[in-house]
Parts: sequence; structure tokens; C-alpha cells
Amino acid sequence: MQKFNKIFKTHHPIIGMIHVQALPGTPKYNQNNDSIITKALEEARVYKNAGIDAILIENMHDVPYQKNDVGHEISSAMSLIAYLIKQETALPIGIQILAGANKAALAAAKTAGIDFIRAEGFVFGHLADEGYIDSQAAKLLRYQKQINAMNIAIFTDIKKKHSSHALTADLDIGEMAHASEFFLSDGVIVTGKHTGSVADLNEIKKVKSNTKLPVIIGSGVNLENLSTYLPVSDALIVGSYFKEKGYWENKLDSDRIFQFMDKTTSLR
Repeated sequence: MQKFNKIFKTHHPIIGMIHVQALPGTPKYNQNNDSIITKALEEARVYKNAGIDAILIENMHDVPYQKNDVGHEISSAMSLIAYLIKQETALPIGIQILAGANKAALAAAKTAGIDFIRAEGFVFGHLADEGYIDSQAAKLLRYQKQINAMNIAIFTDIKKKHSSHALTADLDIGEMAHASEFFLSDGVIVTGKHTGSVADLNEIKKVKSNTKLPVIIGSGVNLENLSTYLPVSDALIVGSYFKEKGYWENKLDSDRIFQFMDKTTSLR
């Protein structure tokens, strides 16, 4: 909990997602770096004005995702955007680089001077859209030590969404959480099966009973179920619900964010 509490000054922080527009070299790239940066900064200001507690940036428009090695053009762009958002908002800022590019995310976070990364494939391998993603805890934490990035928290997905977990079917999510703690994760992220789908309450309870790590819910939270999920979590990552019509590719809806944060304040 030490890094978590140092980063977040509020109980049950809400982490708003910025899905960065497609970056150089990817199929949807629009050849305009200025517009990519401008849009990300505009969304950061919307979140800041609505009272969000933290921001997480992710290269979700870079479909189809490369596995592990995304290229310097991606990590350098994400680092620049993260740095500018940090300077603009002074909020806790995190980064995830898809797919499974955890070392690249850590390097970008170190360079940008931000606070945390979201890592998939930390303990136990799984089969994702991009292919088999192996566990990276040992290499990632040694790299963290090597580049003197120990102040950056590593929050790790377990039983990752958009993935098959047939190989670990004999392990429940509580055992995965326990292994994450043993392998020195700074917090575990629990999701539904897909982007925007709600996490299972029974799975959250299993995780809470098997680890002392912060438990972050990473998908499916909305205004209607907020009162259910806020008390059973240490933090919430909200992306899809903050967009127009609740769809991740749409523009941010400031009214949704204000309403959500108002309700969060009343529940804390």
C-alpha cells in the first residue's frame, strides 16, 4: 500500500482513461502528431475540471496491437504525451502500452516523470488477441531497478480481459492475486471479460481475501453501480462510461464525468 498511498491523496481515487489517438506507424495513424497531442491534452483538461483524481493514458487506437515490442515511435510518443499531461494537470498520471509492452511503459513513465504503469502479463501467462503473453514480473522488476524507477508503481492485471485463461483454469483469481503480491506487484487490477464489462463481485471478494495489495477495478463501473463497486475497491479505472453513449471510441462527455464525481464525493 505504500506506493499507492503516496501517489493518491484521496480515498477510493477515480482514474479517468485517455485513449490516445492512433500513433505513428499504426494502421489508423492520421499523419498529424499535433492533433494527437492536442486531443489528449484537451481530454486531460476536461478531467481536471471535472475533479477527476488521476489519469491513465493508453494507446488503445493502435489496433491491431503488437505483442511486447511496440517500437520506439510508440513509447516516445506516449512518454511525450504523458509528460505534457503531467505538466498541464499536476495529477497522478499512469501509462499502459498495448500489448504487454510493460518495459516500454516503464521507460516512458520514467522519462515523463509520472507515477504508475498498468501492466498485463505480470504473473501467469495467458492467451490474448495478440497471441501468448508470458509473465514478465522478473524481467520488469529488474529493469525497474536498473533504470532507478522504484518510485513508479506497477499495478498489474490479473485474469486479464479479452483473454483466454484455460491454461490456468485450475487457479482461481484469489490465487493469482496472492502470486502477484508474492512477486512484488504494487496493486492488482480486476476487470470484466471485455472493455466496459463489469467485474464479478465474487471475484473481487476472493481477491480482497487473498492479498493485502490495493485492489483496483478496471472496467464496467458506471453511475448506476458506483455505490456497489466503490466500497469494495481501493480505486476505480473508468474509461468507457465517461465517453458519449458510454462507448470508448467516442468523445468525453463532461456531464457524465461531473455527475460521476459528484456521486463519488457523496459516497466517500
